[in-house]
This record gives sequence, C-alpha cells and structure tokens, in this order.
Amino acid sequence: MVPFAGWGLRKPRAGGGPVRGAMHALGDRFVHFAEDALGEDLDARIARIPRQANEVGFDPFGFDPDAGRYALAAAAFLHRWYFRTEVFHIERVPAGRCLVIANHSGQIPIDGLIIGSALMLDAEPPRFPRSMVEKWSAELPFFSWFFPRVGQVVGAPDNARRLLEQNETLVVFPEGARGISKTFDQRYQLVDFGLGFMRLALETRTPIVPVAVIGAEEQLVSVADIKPLARLLRMPAFPVIPQMFVGAAFPLPTRYRLHFGEPLRFEGDPDDDDAVIEEKVWVVKQTIQSMINRGLRQRKSVFW
Repeated sequence: MVPFAGWGLRKPRAGGGPVRGAMHALGDRFVHFAEDALGEDLDARIARIPRQANEVGFDPFGFDPDAGRYALAAAAFLHRWYFRTEVFHIERVPAGRCLVIANHSGQIPIDGLIIGSALMLDAEPPRFPRSMVEKWSAELPFFSWFFPRVGQVVGAPDNARRLLEQNETLVVFPEGARGISKTFDQRYQLVDFGLGFMRLALETRTPIVPVAVIGAEEQLVSVADIKPLARLLRMPAFPVIPQMFVGAAFPLPTRYRLHFGEPLRFEGDPDDDDAVIEEKVWVVKQTIQSMINRGLRQRKSVFW
C-alpha cells in the first residue's frame, strides 16, 4: 500500500468549482485551528498511515482523505477536551492487522469515535481504524454518505475480510445495536456477542485486542426502550432519555476511559458449529467484562 497523496499536504483538490474550493479552505482552517488549540500535529500523524487510493483519491470503500482530516480534527476536540479521555495500554495493539473488540453503549456511537481517535492520536505508530457500521445506517440520509467518506464500512463479512487482508485495524462491537440501546439499569452489563467476528479472526488468523470502554454508559441516560414505537419506525430501539427533554440533547461530558487488553489469539476451523465458536467468543466476552469491572472499581468519578 502507498500513502494517500493528499494526506498531510494541505493542497486543495483540483476541480469542483469555487464552492468546493471554499469548503476545502474552510476545512483546512479548521484543521489548523484544532492543531493550534490542542497542540496536536494532526496532518503529520495521518500522513504516516498507508492507504490505497484510486484515480480520484478515494479508497475502494469510498474513504475521502480530506473528509478524514476534517473528521479527525472534530474528533480530537471530543477526545482531548470534551470527554478528556484516559487511554491505558494502547501499546498492546500489535503491528499488522487486528480486530479491536469492545463493549458498546451510549445510545449514539461516540464510543467508536473515541476508540478511533485514540488509535490515531495515541497509538505509536498511529493506526487508521475501520469500524463496521450497522447495515441499516446505509439507508439513513447523510450518514449513508458520511460514514464511507470517513473510512467506515458497512458490516458485511466480505468487507471485513478484504480489510484484514490489507492489514487494516478493524473495530467491531459484537453487541451491535443491542449494546448501544441498553437502559441505565443495564449499564456495563454485556449482552450476547455475535459470532461473526470470531469466525473472521479464525479464517484470517487475526489477533483480537479486547477493549473496555468506561464512561459512555452515562453520556445519554436511557430509562426505557419503547419497542413498539421502534418497530413502527424500523429503528433498533426508541430510547427514552430525560435529559433531552430539558434542553441537554448533547451527551454529558463524562470522562472516557479506554482500557486495552493483551491480544488474544485463537486457532480452529472458522466453519465449526456455533457451539464451538461460542466457547471462544465467551472467552473474549468474559475478558472484556472483567476489564470493565476492574475499570469501574478504579475510577473515582463519572466526570473526573
């Protein structure tokens, strides 16, 4: 793989007219502002990440390096300033391809954004994360365009396999929409993991890095899930979030803590019966639950 020519060079893309040029100039100013405010050399870090590009500068999954720069600048503010993320043992992420497996929560997938920011800004060398987004997100206005442009990929086995064959870092939440939709009384209690990530790890001989995310459960507190309304609207859940009714629609500034575990390596036949695969998945799930429990005991406050 070769680096994207546009990453870190701060050159406007040819063509597109004056409006597109003005948008790129505005985006560049935002990146420079973020670098100055946060003391981060964002362009230098993303320029170190190898990517594949076609003739128009996108990768095969639709990733746009310009959109990636702007998204990273915005994410850096959330990571460093708003959520004040503490990152533990990120040096455990191995070189080459890997599956980063984490608990999922918070009603909106900010946990994925924070994990991705840590991999870009705190890992050495920086790692460009790919997240497997829910298939129904491809039907949503704006997000169906936005997710591919910032490097995220619809969660299909073929897509995941191709990414790992390219030695990518893949972030997966095996709880899926069930995890992100948990009510407050279920906080930090893992629901059943899907089996697909384990079959993929066995097929591609990819190490699994378990991650415990502490802090997301309190950012948007859901007290109920109105399932009939969710089914009517074809949504995975319809959470009742009291803070949104009092003008606090944005997630609370809880302090995120990311705990990266030692890589787990599994061997076996990816086509084994579900019962065999479930035993291996149970090991990953229990590892993350133990890390969550330990992280909760260690933290002194939700916000500090």
